[in-house]
Amino acid sequence: MIRAYLIPLLAIAGVLFAVYTVVVGARPPEAKPPVIEPPKAPFNAFVAGSALVEASSQNIAVGAPVGAVVERVAVTVGDTIKKGDVLFELDPRELRASLVSREAAVVVTQSQLEKLLQGTRPEQIPPAEARVVEAQAAQRAAQALLDEARSQFSRAEAMEDARSLSVEEIARRRFAVAAAEARVAQADAGLAEAKAQVDLLRAGTWAPDILVARSQVAEAQASVEAVKIELDRRIVRSPIDGQVLQSNIRVGEFAQAGPLASPLMLVGSVNPLHVRIDVDEHEAWRVKPGARAEAFVRGNKDIKTTLTFVRFEPFVIPKRSLTGESTERVDTRVLQVVYAFDPSGLPIFVGQQMDVYIEAQPVDRGRAPDASRPAPDGA
Repeated sequence: MIRAYLIPLLAIAGVLFAVYTVVVGARPPEAKPPVIEPPKAPFNAFVAGSALVEASSQNIAVGAPVGAVVERVAVTVGDTIKKGDVLFELDPRELRASLVSREAAVVVTQSQLEKLLQGTRPEQIPPAEARVVEAQAAQRAAQALLDEARSQFSRAEAMEDARSLSVEEIARRRFAVAAAEARVAQADAGLAEAKAQVDLLRAGTWAPDILVARSQVAEAQASVEAVKIELDRRIVRSPIDGQVLQSNIRVGEFAQAGPLASPLMLVGSVNPLHVRIDVDEHEAWRVKPGARAEAFVRGNKDIKTTLTFVRFEPFVIPKRSLTGESTERVDTRVLQVVYAFDPSGLPIFVGQQMDVYIEAQPVDRGRAPDASRPAPDGA
């Protein structure tokens, strides 16, 4: 009895379950509401694009003019800054030491110039004149010795008997005359030098010497200014009025000079903010200068702002931010359009992505585009 009834009943139940499974599986899935409702375009004809918020001055990557250790960081992220405010300082110890040495050189050259400008000290002339008198006395003494040597040599030559003096004595007297003449010449030179020294002191400072001294002072002062400029370069200041957007620098770290993958500090003007919109090159012709536009914060369609046209970036570039859609091509090129808005009261930050609708010429005048189409992630 069990086999006669139970097995057919199980077979019928299996068939019914299979039919039910097929019928239920064939039903189309019910459309579920999106997790986040996309924004709706405020214009009948529009071009949609993704946008990136940036500072109105563009994001300025502040770097170090020379590679050095960071001595002080004067600001933190989010600080409001003015043009010329100190951002950070680099270690300047070797320049400070050089500055002390060059300032001392300026003092030395200035002292030398002042000495030349003051001219000859009056008390220097009497000693110089005394040396002239001394040289004159030495010259007269040398001349007297010469006269005596010549007289003795003349008497030796005038003797009638050649045997009265030996040959050696005559030669000695001849050499004595020559030595006396040399001493007279030396005394004459000493006298001339002493007189020239007196004349030089009385004439005062020579004008070319003053010019040379002035040049040396100017050179030393220029050297000091060069070091001061290098010291000032070690203090990195803000180039604009704005805000510190990012800081990747800390005291004690070595700051490298030149362009870096991660800038030492990022600053920019945040009032107003700009949005850089990527518009597909195939729709770029539809966007006109001054066209109205609205931007929506991604993740909340209720946070929106009206945009003001700023400019076109006239050079069309390859698209860099891809949305992942299957219809998107890597070789797509985009026209970048820059708009501005007032960020007051809006939770919008630099670097944030937004969905933007720009009023544009309709593609087909007989049919307006669907205004409910959400903005894609890319242009």
